[in-house]
Amino acid sequence: MRRKTIIIALVALLLAPLAVFAGGQAENTFVTIGTGGVTGVYYPTGGAISRMINAKYDEYGIKATVESTGGSVYNINAVLSGDLDFGVAQSDRQFQAVNGTAEWADAGPQKDLRAVFSIHPESITLIASMNSGINSVADLKGKRVNIGNPGSGQLQNSKDVLAAAGLTDADIQAEGVKAVEAPGLLNDERIDAFFYTVGHPNGNIKEATAGRVKVMIVPIDGTVADNMTSKYPYYAKSLIPVKEYPMSENTADIPSVGVKATFVTNASVSDDVVYAMTKEVFDNFDDFKKLHPAYQVLTKESMLKGLSAPIHPGALKYYEEAGLVQYINSELIK
Repeated sequence: MRRKTIIIALVALLLAPLAVFAGGQAENTFVTIGTGGVTGVYYPTGGAISRMINAKYDEYGIKATVESTGGSVYNINAVLSGDLDFGVAQSDRQFQAVNGTAEWADAGPQKDLRAVFSIHPESITLIASMNSGINSVADLKGKRVNIGNPGSGQLQNSKDVLAAAGLTDADIQAEGVKAVEAPGLLNDERIDAFFYTVGHPNGNIKEATAGRVKVMIVPIDGTVADNMTSKYPYYAKSLIPVKEYPMSENTADIPSVGVKATFVTNASVSDDVVYAMTKEVFDNFDDFKKLHPAYQVLTKESMLKGLSAPIHPGALKYYEEAGLVQYINSELIK
């Protein structure tokens, strides 16, 4: 009898690594979250989510890591290919991928992309040196302007702003460097202005306004804003708070147009993993909001808006349990 007991115990030890935790997730599940540049809001957003899920490792058996990437387009493509499990991406890029437009025009609709939730609002931010004489989007003509690196969300945003003002990137001296490099180029007077689609406050914008060159945040308003919001369903008018940038030459909040940051995944990612990620963010909502100033405007309802891809079943399970399904576009529930 004792020998039989020992054998059973040995078998149990051998099977222990395959044990399932509460919530249904197997031990030692590793997931990677794609974000953006380390000075933007995407990187700390991914970091906040990973810390929340890692704190419950004993419960879920999930270990999350964060990767700094080129941004929205890169993250969506990496999620679709399986190189990333989750990614932060602008709502317009999510819309374009799902509908097979912009970078996905040749490949067609990306049917495996799934939405989890949206996060903070992001304004298209145009920063220009005072010496450049740029006071409006129309003034960009002939100027040296960074419109964003390939793979970033702001690249298309920049082109949309230019188009709404009757310009193209051929009408400017376009640069395509990463956002983290732009403040230095501006203060070295190697560019006159740069675009950055980002949540506020933002370290890059603060760096640009605190340099030796005096700068202002240029309004994106009037006909330009009207043209963008009437043509594209994912754009909405926004305000950039001037109090966050006291060293800029602006004296009032700056009107602009914005999108939302969203959290996306692949249809093939485990329901249990997505459920756990969603649950930790929403069950600890007040703590999550404290992790970055850009999150202060968040509500649980707003985090279910601005989505275009079908809701992942793992996330939907949580929303049903939490009574939040009413805030989701019913067309996204498959």
